[in-house]
Amino acid sequence: MAKKVLVMLGSPRRKGNSAILADQITKGAKSARAKVETIYLHGKTIAPCKACLACQKKNSKGCSIKDDMQDLYLKLIEADAWVIASPVYWFTMSAQTKIFMDRCFALPAYHKDPFRGKRIAIAMTYGDEDPFTSGCVNALRAFQDAYGYTKSLIVGMVYGSAMDAGQIRSNKKVMQEAFDLGKKLVSE
Repeated sequence: MAKKVLVMLGSPRRKGNSAILADQITKGAKSARAKVETIYLHGKTIAPCKACLACQKKNSKGCSIKDDMQDLYLKLIEADAWVIASPVYWFTMSAQTKIFMDRCFALPAYHKDPFRGKRIAIAMTYGDEDPFTSGCVNALRAFQDAYGYTKSLIVGMVYGSAMDAGQIRSNKKVMQEAFDLGKKLVSE
């Protein structure tokens, strides 16, 4: 049976550099016969978590905020693997990606242990030449900490420097790494 991959794009640019890396991961996953669905977070209505803890109460019916995350919760649970792609904005992941991450706090209200065994690939791009001074490492560490805590498996991370839209395509090494990560994401 084909693996299901859900791709979350956290950039306001639909064809920006992080989206291009995510597309390469997608191509790799499809080459291994995976079914892929892509979600543009920027176009979704996703409110920040309001810390009401309704999702954490016994017999919870889920998140109290009724917005586009309601559809995403079910897709996240059904997927075998996730791809999360984000540019670096102000030394970490984009606001769109961070709001998505925060709202995943409610995911256990929809399914028992929804993160365990989930296979995850991360794609990041940044304008600086260095992943440390750009803040990319801050975002990568946030993903490592969050998904380590949830017992998910980060299969791999690809990241590279690219300021202008489409510039990441010229980094052949990172583009190949992204394709290979897509295959690995659904093959093991």
